[in-house]
Amino acid sequence: MFKIVLATAAASVVMAATVAAQTAAPAARLGVPVKNSAAHKVLPKAGSKADAADFATVEQIGHYINVYRSKPEPQRLPQLFRAMLGLNMLADADTSGLYLGFIGGVLASDAANANATIGKMFPLGPQHQSALIKAIAYSGLPDWQGLLRQNAERMPARVVLIDRYVTGQMKPYDDMKLDDGPVPLDVLWGNYFATGYYEPVLRIISVLKWAKDVNDVERLTIGSMAKWTLASNGSTDVELLRLLKTAMTTEPPSQQKLLTEVIAAAETGETSKIRKEALLAIEQLKIKGPEKTRTTAWWGQAGQIALSFGCIAASALGAPAAIGIPCVIGGAASTAAIKMMTPQ
Repeated sequence: MFKIVLATAAASVVMAATVAAQTAAPAARLGVPVKNSAAHKVLPKAGSKADAADFATVEQIGHYINVYRSKPEPQRLPQLFRAMLGLNMLADADTSGLYLGFIGGVLASDAANANATIGKMFPLGPQHQSALIKAIAYSGLPDWQGLLRQNAERMPARVVLIDRYVTGQMKPYDDMKLDDGPVPLDVLWGNYFATGYYEPVLRIISVLKWAKDVNDVERLTIGSMAKWTLASNGSTDVELLRLLKTAMTTEPPSQQKLLTEVIAAAETGETSKIRKEALLAIEQLKIKGPEKTRTTAWWGQAGQIALSFGCIAASALGAPAAIGIPCVIGGAASTAAIKMMTPQ
């Protein structure tokens, strides 16, 4: 069984120049396909045993996401989407990145039927249309813009949002900046859980170096989240662990050292050390300020930031003991978040 560990307040614009160099054609660097070519198992026909009862609770949906890669069922996506809406799982932009990335990933894995699948999700009220628009933009499909245009008439209340994505004012899957907070990281994990594709994992690997950043607390936090989620998911996902080991042969020395730590934690199941080190590094940067300035004014500019290993409630994916979802939280919520990650 798979264990889901995400980064969120959301699972990280064209990427910063340093990141772009690392992430350009990442799958090609490893000599693996961008998308797995293994055939899906035979799928049950819509309307067979599977019914709405399978998605009656958040916990059931979490379990479904956990095992989805072993038995893909893209034809059930409209049913899953409506269940998520009914359970209010897509309402908060800061905590829905995983789910939107998963929905987009399922659409991408069944590209030939994507538009037909989207059509079955209607009718939708204006309050729910935004989630579908974002999921389509996060699908990574070559014609995601065309899909939005084709369905724009069905979502007249959200034509402004559609236009922002189509014109590049809001960034789709391929152009997400991983230092734009934890949402992009969640989206990448959601895509991986839906597809098993290598590319989202390689993009997450690309920011591991930020886990050692001594000047930027946002990047330090995102890098730490990437490191911890890779280790935690790798501890129960054999294919992911294999990919991490393969990446060792192509990543630069600085990344190899961090990957070695990730792999060791995944193989031993001792991921708590990574969490504790992340907490300490973030706290030190908060107290001292960036190495390049060491000014007290810096922290005020950076804002209140905390790394949470449970931003979406631990029960959100149905396995409190097995799931952790780090995130960046601002304001008063930081206090509650920090308690969730404090070593017991």
